[in-house]
Amino acid sequence: MPTPNLSVSLLTLAIAQAFAAPVFAADAVDTPSSMAEVIVTASKVPAAQRASVGGFSDAPLLQTPAAVTVISQQTMQDLQIRNTSDAVRLDASINDAYNAVGYAEQFSIRGFKLDNNSSYRKDGIAIPGDTQIPLENKERIEVLKGLAGLQAGMAAPGGVIDFIVKRPTNTPLRTVTVEARERGTVYGALDLGGRLDDPRFGYRINVAAERLRSYVKGADGNRKFISGAFDWQISPQALLQLDADYQDKSQITAPGFQLLGNTTLPTGVSADTLLNLQPWTRPVDTITSNLGLRFQYAFDDNWHATLSANQHSFKRDDYTAFPYGCGAQELFPGFCSNGDYDVYDYRSLGETKKPLSAQAMIQGKFATGALHHEFTAGVATFHRKDRAGRYVYDYAGTSNIYQPVIVPISNGVQGPVRETRNDKENSVFVQDIVSLSANWKLHAGLRHIDVDGFQYVLNADPSVAEVRAKHAFLLPNLALVYNPLDNVAVYGAYSQGMEHGGTAGINAANANQELSPSRSKQIEFGVKADITPELMVAASLFQIRKGLEFQNADSFFVRAGQAQHRGLELSAQGKASADLNIGVSVTALNSQQSGTGVASLDGKRVPNVPALKSAINLDYRVPQVAGLSVNGSWEYSGKKAFEFNNNTFVPSYHVANLGAAYALRLAGKQAVLRATVNNVFDKFYWRDVTPESDGYLFPGASRTLKVSAQFDF
Repeated sequence: MPTPNLSVSLLTLAIAQAFAAPVFAADAVDTPSSMAEVIVTASKVPAAQRASVGGFSDAPLLQTPAAVTVISQQTMQDLQIRNTSDAVRLDASINDAYNAVGYAEQFSIRGFKLDNNSSYRKDGIAIPGDTQIPLENKERIEVLKGLAGLQAGMAAPGGVIDFIVKRPTNTPLRTVTVEARERGTVYGALDLGGRLDDPRFGYRINVAAERLRSYVKGADGNRKFISGAFDWQISPQALLQLDADYQDKSQITAPGFQLLGNTTLPTGVSADTLLNLQPWTRPVDTITSNLGLRFQYAFDDNWHATLSANQHSFKRDDYTAFPYGCGAQELFPGFCSNGDYDVYDYRSLGETKKPLSAQAMIQGKFATGALHHEFTAGVATFHRKDRAGRYVYDYAGTSNIYQPVIVPISNGVQGPVRETRNDKENSVFVQDIVSLSANWKLHAGLRHIDVDGFQYVLNADPSVAEVRAKHAFLLPNLALVYNPLDNVAVYGAYSQGMEHGGTAGINAANANQELSPSRSKQIEFGVKADITPELMVAASLFQIRKGLEFQNADSFFVRAGQAQHRGLELSAQGKASADLNIGVSVTALNSQQSGTGVASLDGKRVPNVPALKSAINLDYRVPQVAGLSVNGSWEYSGKKAFEFNNNTFVPSYHVANLGAAYALRLAGKQAVLRATVNNVFDKFYWRDVTPESDGYLFPGASRTLKVSAQFDF
């Protein structure tokens, strides 16, 4: 592939300019504000109203023909958000999807579960979402809702979540944050940024440590994190950025509940109940790291090239006293009618993933007659290598959700660790944004993907354990944008996407086997308006169709029929007045299964997806009291189906949160004191009712008080 040659030539050219033209470089140092003019475009659009996740460059949301949400670092700090689970509650189109406390944070968008290996991004580059992705070194979270075939290649049809890394600041930054929560969680973080004596070199350092005491009693742990981001303005045309991060997290995971008698929702249970409670219970230990590179070179004011790459490393030792089924009543799945459940000793040690991603692209502006073009072309590669051992999943005894019972650990021994996945994805993409007139723009893009995959199916018959497959896909993307006014955009878009097939759960007859890739199609219409430069409202109407995947009556995980999701999204984001910031998100979703050939499934709703969900967040600066602001949020979710046959629905729920912040000066330094009460009315509700692994129900957090202090030095 041409990527290595491109990177070498660009770096060589840039370094040659830096040192072969010392007079030019010296002039740039004397005027640091002009050094990055070619590389970084200074936008007048507020950071929360522009994003790169909707295309291949940072662009105003108004001109992006897709539904995009941006959650800024300032918003997360104001609301004391320390994990992605809390952040995405601000968007009504995002739901939990097997999001167990202490394990991986997993989500769905527009009713489709995201792919842990391709739907989560760091600066546009795929990283696994198999653990909590740290936010300390993230400037913002960008969410593209809907198909991302052109932008991301292989990804679930719900969309992608992109974590944008903090970069060096032009002025010194020294921030310390400490936080405590009522159940004993203690958190501390340090954020340092600035430039060296030679202003061509910048740095950003983030350090955090956390003692975790979950709302689920006993799901305790700790987390340690450190990161660094550095940049070198090699010349006025060339910028080199490097970043690295490391996280070590260890926490006991909290499994979910199953239906009593496989028919009835559990009653009389508390959100703090830990079913993974045995003397031999151990925390899930996860270590992750990233090493990223980004190089930008501007040939002139109209053309520039970008090379980016990321090496991710993931290692996990997974321990769980796993609740599943009721042998006494021969229920698999389902807990016993009296609350008994079978306990399985699950151990999977030495799991590793080491994906390497790289992308090179060239972008430019030119005209052909009366038509003006914004052109992008590039190549990308993704190499995934996973290792794991033949895990232990042995019956250990019986416990009860109301009166826990101690059971002995099994005698199971894990098999040796070996390679289980080796996938290579290479793609070529092109996009042209054509200005047809002053008011009309055509967005046309195409991505071609080649996939060469290998899977070793753990715990399968060795004679059929190795699966090899090659695929090639062509994914089009087409959108038309009309601006009736400078601050209003109307768009229509059509796109196709591809995703890796789902993987059968450990209790399926074809356990651990992955289905073949699946194509999805989307039609979307939307309108956006900048009511003011700092307040945007938007509405989008969409339809997504893809193959339906589920475990059938014979316990095989299959793809049969179709899932169709039709929805309406409404949002408002920004400053409604000088003192009031608002965030409003409403999603109405009609999800339907069809063509399965099973009468009990056709025409039913897709599980774990509410028909209506809303999220409202308000932050008001009290003008009568200098430095004081108050905030509140309210989340509503309609009822959700638990099974594919819709026999059981979990009730709708409301959750309210209240908070306040007070800015003051202490010892001559700026400080902000914050307090938040989540779930003010202490409501019990089922936040996540995933059909995965035969179906589990996870309660939402009970009332929680958080207090924090931020100091800027």
